[in-house]
Amino acid sequence: QVQLVESGGGLAQPGGSLRLSCAASGSIFSINTMGWFRQAPGKQRELVATITSGGSTNYADSVGGRFTISRDNAKNTVYLQMNSLKPEDTAVYYCNADLRRSSYSGVVYHYWGQGTQVTVSS
Repeated sequence: QVQLVESGGGLAQPGGSLRLSCAASGSIFSINTMGWFRQAPGKQRELVATITSGGSTNYADSVGGRFTISRDNAKNTVYLQMNSLKPEDTAVYYCNADLRRSSYSGVVYHYWGQGTQVTVSS
């Protein structure tokens, strides 16, 4: 089995910073793209940022220049550094990963973490 476990959420003031981490563990051969999504109350889940195994990144327009995604391939971990936080960043943040579980199969599986709450409020 594979698990993605997020940490680092919490309460921050507007203009503040938080750093999220997501560690993947279990039966993993290789991880392709890892990413962060978020879902605010009453809204659909939306992309925040993604990063490939080679380090190429993609950001939602709403977070570009404020958030930075990075990963440690040796630790199967992805990070999201969030700076200049705004109240509209308040949401449950989910990490996900596209990965192969075996060297014998090219099947790519898609996994989600359980989510971590980020609240930006004064």
